[in-house]
Amino acid sequence: MGVADDDTRNRPARLAIGVIGPGRVGSAVGAALERAGHRVVAATAVSEESKWRVAERLPDARIMEPAALVDASDLVLLTVPDDALAPLARGLVETGAPVEGKLLVHTSGSHGHGVLCSATAAGALPLALHPVMTFTGRDEDLDRLASCTFGVTAPEPLRPIAEALVVEMGAEPVWIAEEYRTLYHAALAAGANHLVTLVAQSAEQLRTAGVADPGRMLGPLLGAALDNALRLGIDGLSGPVLRGDAETVAGHLSELRAHSPESVDAYIALARLTAGRALDAGLLKPHDAERLLDVLQA
Repeated sequence: MGVADDDTRNRPARLAIGVIGPGRVGSAVGAALERAGHRVVAATAVSEESKWRVAERLPDARIMEPAALVDASDLVLLTVPDDALAPLARGLVETGAPVEGKLLVHTSGSHGHGVLCSATAAGALPLALHPVMTFTGRDEDLDRLASCTFGVTAPEPLRPIAEALVVEMGAEPVWIAEEYRTLYHAALAAGANHLVTLVAQSAEQLRTAGVADPGRMLGPLLGAALDNALRLGIDGLSGPVLRGDAETVAGHLSELRAHSPESVDAYIALARLTAGRALDAGLLKPHDAERLLDVLQA
């Protein structure tokens, strides 16, 4: 059997899709599935903003109540906040929505398929497809989906379907075991969300120091640092902690306490973590680490 035959065999049939929660993520994933050849036939929408988003991104979708939407769909996207997923799945079952045999797909990073267990017990087919991307609600969201990865978790028999759906959207599926789903999401949130906070904080401090365009200054530096970190790991580290410059670090803390006191605890915590990793990797000498850690007493 050739590659083309394998692709055809593993590819899901053209699906009628319903979207419960057509916000930034739901509308983008729905549109990506339409681009792959499926049909978004229904969506829930209460607010004027959600109705506008459906009209703009999912123009062929009819506005329906959840139970009717499930009935009209082969695949239902549950793109609601993480804490609402389990209650939504229970509510669909309790209100008699015909979930049996329907693919129920959520896009939460922190949950695997277990969060849909009440619907699974009623015969639903649960998939967790988490796009590893930020969403702004702008047109570029759809194009970014085609170049990102998805964290995929599903019951083993459904794994080929889950991965095929991601591939159809032009993205790369990466399998995440159910028991590691929360750790996976914690890693992504720490890397992406905290990065934004750190960069914004650095930009504010540079403005205080008289830099008119912090973004222009930070862009090349942070781009190189990110590239080094992704390619080299801790071996891509540079800066005063790596050099063991305890007096420089002490000076940083003194200035931060004067001009940016809210950032001091984070600086200390990250510098201690950096020193520990550099020491473990043999990049920082033990006596230099000791001097640094004396300075970094919280």
